[in-house]
Order: sequence, then C-alpha cells, then structure tokens
Amino acid sequence: MLRDMTDGPGIIRNETGAQTLLGYVVDISANDGKGRCVLDIGAQHGNRHGALHGGIIACILDNAMGYGAAMHSSKDGSDKFLTISMNTQFIAPALKGRVTATGKVTGGGRNLMFLEGELHDEDGRLLATATGVYKKVREAQS
Repeated sequence: MLRDMTDGPGIIRNETGAQTLLGYVVDISANDGKGRCVLDIGAQHGNRHGALHGGIIACILDNAMGYGAAMHSSKDGSDKFLTISMNTQFIAPALKGRVTATGKVTGGGRNLMFLEGELHDEDGRLLATATGVYKKVREAQS
C-alpha cells in the first residue's frame, strides 16, 4: 500500500527546479536522521526499456543522501551540503509504482560527511545503492 504524501512538517515539495521537474517529494518527517526522496514513477521517468531511468535514480539517491547529511548536521535539515563524489550501483529495474531513496550518514565530521543510500520499491525490493561524500556549505557572510 502506498503511503499518502500529505503535506505537513517534514514534507518538502518543489524546493528546487530539479525536484519540481522530476516530481519527487522529500520526506524528513521521521526524525531518524535519514533523508528520503519518494517518487511515483510515470512515463516521463522511463528509459528506452520502459524502466526508471538511471539518471533519475542517481538524482533521487543524491538528494536523499544530501538530506541525510543535513538531518545529521541540523535537527530541522536546514543545513545545506554539496556533493563531492558519488558512486551508484544499479541492481534491479523499477518499472512502475513508488520508489523511495533513503540516505544516511556513515561517518565524517562537521563539514565533510560520508553517506550511503538505498533505493527500494514499494514491496521493499532493493533497486540501487549509492555512496557519497558531501561537504557542508557555509552561509554567506553579510
């Protein structure tokens, strides 16, 4: 059963152009230090084989890991991080339904963090994994 993505605390929509274009929703409502990106697969997300495009998989894993870093750094997820490096492993195709990318911190310090991500379908099947290094963005001085 698909969880309703009703707006509320910790549900983020249309924060960036990429998020608006692809249509995924960021969910940081669990308060467990993880970032999540949820995407309902549509025809616009497919590759030439009819499966979820690998570039979109990498994008939502990247965002989930970035939010994982933000949740680890600040309780409300307001800290911002840039991707330094990222590796993605594609395990199985996603053809329809909802997928959820989850990112969590595995190490690092205050400004440079190491993360791992996983993408699962609505049945819990592992579709892709990723690892990444993320750097905290310092706010501009006024």
